[in-house]
Amino acid sequence: MTRFALTLEFDGTPFMGLQRQPHGPSVQQAVEEAAGRVTGEAVTLHSAGRTDTGVHALAMRSHCDIEKPFEGFRLMEALNHHLRPDPIAVTACEVVPQDWHARFSCIGRSYVYRIANRRAPLALERNRAWQIPQELDHEAMHRAAQALVGHHDFTTFRSVNCQSQSANKTLDRLDVEREGGMVRIHAAARSFLHHQVRSMVGCLALVGMGRWREDQMAEALAAKDRAALGLNAPPHGLYFVAATYPND
Repeated sequence: MTRFALTLEFDGTPFMGLQRQPHGPSVQQAVEEAAGRVTGEAVTLHSAGRTDTGVHALAMRSHCDIEKPFEGFRLMEALNHHLRPDPIAVTACEVVPQDWHARFSCIGRSYVYRIANRRAPLALERNRAWQIPQELDHEAMHRAAQALVGHHDFTTFRSVNCQSQSANKTLDRLDVEREGGMVRIHAAARSFLHHQVRSMVGCLALVGMGRWREDQMAEALAAKDRAALGLNAPPHGLYFVAATYPND
């Protein structure tokens, strides 16, 4: 049995999320079915993160165990052939030790959220960015975001359906930058709560629009109450960027 680490890029628009779902297609199902056609085996995919419906990935790290002998490059090529026409690509594939686990060995995860700050309708960026026509003050958003960096109780920014045992997380980075009409929010932590990034982004957008004061981010955090959340950003602007491991 050989363990292969896969790096996945995908457009989450047609999927019900990364994990298998009983009520619709998922990225996991598509990759497992492709692997089954390649190997003739029942293959289970494990991933570093769990993405919701419509959330994308630039480099999701995953792994699977396969009995049939394969070189990493050949397996990647075969998987990509059988994944067509689904918007999923295996961009890297390598053999890893049996004790390496895509989820449990991961020590850091990073996301980027993209906001198209313009009035004109989105043509190329449709379903790939959140459009906000009102001018955003990205500098105010960045200043407000720093209140969330560090170790805190993120109950306010946690989905009511979150299954994590604790709302306490350490946020390593929350930066806001602008390039032309695109505002990007970068978030990094060891792990995140369900909807945490989207909830933080939604409230930062309120700051950028002038509907929240900058210090309301700290007030919302201190409230430790989901009712204090101002806005939950839609999923289609969110991208899983990278997973970090001890030997990286």
